[in-house]
Amino acid sequence: MAGKGKRKGKPQVKPMGRVYKPKEKWVLPFTRKNYILFAIGLFVIVVGYITLGYGSITLAPILLVLGYCVIIPVAIIINGGKDREKEKLPKGREKTFD
Repeated sequence: MAGKGKRKGKPQVKPMGRVYKPKEKWVLPFTRKNYILFAIGLFVIVVGYITLGYGSITLAPILLVLGYCVIIPVAIIINGGKDREKEKLPKGREKTFD
């Protein structure tokens, strides 16, 4: 029973030597505009917690919801006005960053 059920096929061959892996350029898609919006969101959240500490039951929740649910997501989603240029490849072909 020990030998039954084994697959019979080509054995897996491990590559000998080095395998070439092209290095990809990794760049954060955030611009200065994104970081400024993120800082504004953090400031609004901190002010919201400070007003919550002073006992505000109307302003604090508004500031916290505005910071967490509006400003921070907008800072992550917004493009920042930076248009990505197409990278030129040989023979007129273009590579896009979509």
